[in-house]
Amino acid sequence: MVVINLIGEHRGMIIRAFCVLLCLSSTAFAHDPGLSAVEIRMGGTRVSVHLSVARTDVERIRVLDEDNDGQLTSEELVAASPWLDAFVRDGFEIWFADQRLAPTSVDIRAEEADTIVLQITFDREARSQMRFRSAAIKSFPRGHRQYVVVVDGQGNKLGEKLLDATVNEFQLDIASSPPTTSGLQFLLLGFEHILTGYDHLIFLLGLLLAGTGFKDVAKIITSFTAAHSLTLALCTFDLVWLPSSVVEPLIAFSIVYVGVENIFRRDLRWRWLLTFGFGLVHGFGFASVLRDLGIGSAPQAALALVSFNVGVESGQLMIAVIVLPLIWRIRKRQIFVTRFAPVCSALISVAGGFWLVERLLGK
Repeated sequence: MVVINLIGEHRGMIIRAFCVLLCLSSTAFAHDPGLSAVEIRMGGTRVSVHLSVARTDVERIRVLDEDNDGQLTSEELVAASPWLDAFVRDGFEIWFADQRLAPTSVDIRAEEADTIVLQITFDREARSQMRFRSAAIKSFPRGHRQYVVVVDGQGNKLGEKLLDATVNEFQLDIASSPPTTSGLQFLLLGFEHILTGYDHLIFLLGLLLAGTGFKDVAKIITSFTAAHSLTLALCTFDLVWLPSSVVEPLIAFSIVYVGVENIFRRDLRWRWLLTFGFGLVHGFGFASVLRDLGIGSAPQAALALVSFNVGVESGQLMIAVIVLPLIWRIRKRQIFVTRFAPVCSALISVAGGFWLVERLLGK
C-alpha cells in the first residue's frame, strides 16, 4: 500500500525514471556490450590467431542453438561451422609490411562456460612489421571490445591492445618488442567494466540509497569488495565456477531484494553480511570477463587479476565518492526520506525484476 500511494503521488517522475531504467535494461543482459579475446601466436613459420568469444555474443549475429534448449550440441556446431569458418576468414587480417597473409586452415570448437574458440592459421612472412585488423568486431553489437595479445613461441607477451569498432587495428614491430607484463590494459578494462555494467551500478546505487552513516557504508562497501574479489580470484584460476545461466538471474535477484529491503526494512546495521553474500555472486559476473579472455591459464594471470580488480574497485570508489555526499545531503530533507527514496528503491526493484524475468527466460 505504501508503494502504491507513492506511485500515485509521483506518477510523472516515476514514468520518466522507469523509461530510463528500461533503456538500460535492454542493453544489460551481459554486464557490458560484449568482450572477446584474440591471441596471436608467433610460431616459427606460422602465425595462428585464436578468437575466444562467448556464445551469447556470437548468437547476437547468428543463432547457433537451433532448438533453443540452452545447449550447443556438436551437431549444431557442425551445422554452423561453414558460417563460422567464413566469419573468421573474412573477419581477421594479418599483414607483414604490405603483404596480406592468406589463411591456410580454420579450427572451430566449443569449450566449457559456453565459449566458442575459432583458430585461423597463416603462413608467416619473414618480416617483423605486423599489422592485425579485426573486421569481425564491427559485426558484434555496438560497444563490443576485443582484447588482442601477441605472444612469441615461448608464450611471452610481446604486445597487447583493446580494440573496438572505431579502433580495430593493431600494429607491432615484433623484432623490437620485448616481452611485457603490463597490467594497464586490465586496469582500464576493470574500470570501464564497472561503469558500463548497468546492473552492477544499480545494485551499488541501491546499497548507497539507504544513506546510512559512514561506518555502516564502509562495512557494506568493504564486504562487497572482499566477497567479489574472493570469487573473482577463485574463478580466474579455475578453482570454482558457476554458469552464467545461474549467475545472471542471481545478480538480478540481488537488485530486486536490495530495492525491497530499502523500503520495508529500517534497521540496516547488518546489511553488510547480506552484501557479502551478494558480493560472492557478483564476483562470478566479474570473473566472466577474465574467463572469456582465457586469463586463468595465462602466465600473466595474477597481474591481470589484480589489475582488473583494482580497476573495478576504482570505478566503485569513484561512484561512491560522488553519490554518497549527495545522498547524505538531500536525506536531511524529510520529503526525500519519506517519498523520493522509497520511489527510487521501488524503481530499482522493478528494473531488477525485468532483468530477472529476461534472464530466466533466456532472452
